[in-house]
Amino acid sequence: MWTLKSLEDTEALARHLADSLPPGSLVVLKGPLGAGKTTLVQHLVRALGFTGRASSPTYTLVHAYPTPEGLVVHADAYRLQDPGLLAPELQAYRDEARLILVEWGDPEALEADYLLEITPTQEGRVARLLHLRPRQEEGV
Repeated sequence: MWTLKSLEDTEALARHLADSLPPGSLVVLKGPLGAGKTTLVQHLVRALGFTGRASSPTYTLVHAYPTPEGLVVHADAYRLQDPGLLAPELQAYRDEARLILVEWGDPEALEADYLLEITPTQEGRVARLLHLRPRQEEGV
């Protein structure tokens, strides 16, 4: 669990995630509006070497950012009645993507590897990463 009291704390979490999440991981980001999900994604793609501007894919549903470590796919299922509709498209990215990050997704429908919960508090935010399922290449 991480306590995020500043943008510097969010940047540090992003660097940690960039260093520790295995390639091809699908991470669902959960938290209320304004919790900092998109901000964390922006710092995470920057930590992986993307030099452009990352933005919310609320209306386009999916953005892909090339990084020196591979493609980072950022999806937003907020406007979808069935967030599982993104599953086939996102699964198609599994082999080529460095990371797949989904805001407002359903971890079960998307077969997510991780769930990152961001909860606002009076002091800032608390982030908690849950490992949902091991990938086959990580061993059984």
